Amino acid sequence: MTTLLRISLLLFTTLGFAATTAAADVHAKGEAKRRWELMNQIRLEKFDLVLPEVMRENNVDMWITVNREGYDDPLTEDFGKGYVGSYGYYVFTDRGDGRIERAVLGVGTALVTDNRAYDYVGSPDELKAFVEERNPRSIALNYARNIGAADGLSHTSYEKLSEELGKRYADRFVSAEKLTSDFRSRRVATEIAAFARAGEFSRDIAERAFSNEVITPGVTTLEQVAWWMREQQFANNLGTSFGLPSVYITGPDGFVATSNDHVIQRGDFLAIDWGVGYLNFFTDIKRHAYVLKEGETHLPESIQNAFDNGRKVRQIIKDNIKAGRTAGEIYDLVNERIADEGFTIMDTFNQPTDDPDVIDVIIGCHSVGNLGHGIGPSIAWFNPERMTYEVKQSNMLSIELFAYTAIPEWGGKKLRIPIEDDAIVTHRGIEWLYPVTQEVLLIR
Repeated sequence: MTTLLRISLLLFTTLGFAATTAAADVHAKGEAKRRWELMNQIRLEKFDLVLPEVMRENNVDMWITVNREGYDDPLTEDFGKGYVGSYGYYVFTDRGDGRIERAVLGVGTALVTDNRAYDYVGSPDELKAFVEERNPRSIALNYARNIGAADGLSHTSYEKLSEELGKRYADRFVSAEKLTSDFRSRRVATEIAAFARAGEFSRDIAERAFSNEVITPGVTTLEQVAWWMREQQFANNLGTSFGLPSVYITGPDGFVATSNDHVIQRGDFLAIDWGVGYLNFFTDIKRHAYVLKEGETHLPESIQNAFDNGRKVRQIIKDNIKAGRTAGEIYDLVNERIADEGFTIMDTFNQPTDDPDVIDVIIGCHSVGNLGHGIGPSIAWFNPERMTYEVKQSNMLSIELFAYTAIPEWGGKKLRIPIEDDAIVTHRGIEWLYPVTQEVLLIR
């Protein structure tokens, strides 16, 4: 893992990932082709290094992913997008020679055929003969009870495969749910570098949004900030898996307003929850700001204390996530350590106790990577199936928590501090992928 991170950092540096040059780099000549080439390299590395491992761990001999014209499987970007006339198939077969054979049937355009990821490019009409020649003992298909991004196979496509391949092979169909989770969530160096760049875009835009470059107290609305952020995404050719950014105000009674026509006033405590999409990667981060009142020059001590409590909890989480345990085991351990430090663990979001002496905390360290909420192991109570998955080195996690601290100026009512940044699991534990939030930004 040390070598993996070293390579990733080298890529990060040489590709010019600094936030100050990001926008100019995006619009440089040849950016579209550079992004395509990077995705090709990621695909090759995943097929060479990750695919054999995860197929064998899950006892899968063949994995078939189906695309139809106008209906792409969620893994299409992972495997390479191309034109499908009627049906198209990505077929991966373990033939026992130390690698996985890769074939694409019925998916056209040079973006697929020229990416060097596939051993064979053919017609969808070849599927039956292709499967019969390899005679797999198990065939994984993308249907899943618990993970939407692993559930891309339609009922119609399932019926077509069953009829075309016949009962002999239909009886060998198995769910690719765990296989898909493992394939996506175990990272190669080029993925780490690409995701780190996405993180830089995310934090740069969010931190600029929470500044006087964008916000004039008493004039600017929450939705104006949100739409400014969306414009930055369009300007930098970035996607999103969240829609309009959540730009919101928290007060003594909880949420005041979110991304609407509410005008930002002095004394407001602001937060952003959002992420960007770069290539096939999507971030999930939060940032915070306080609008100084007239005569104020610093963050009020009570709010600083509340934010510091959140940072303390984040450090406890960071210190206690290690590879080799299930996400559920880590969840229980982390909560135990948080409680040992004097915090009170909440059962659900946004229901803190009324006791001003109690600092209430809830964590939700979910998978991240190809979606804002990824499909790998998840240290979060709202992903029960993925709580049973083992956390592996190279998994990416959103380190997310909510800490509620009483504010004396609010009569003891509590300020909700949400903290979230994206990280990777290494043999040392949690390591950040870009500079994380360390302070409440000030708007003057």
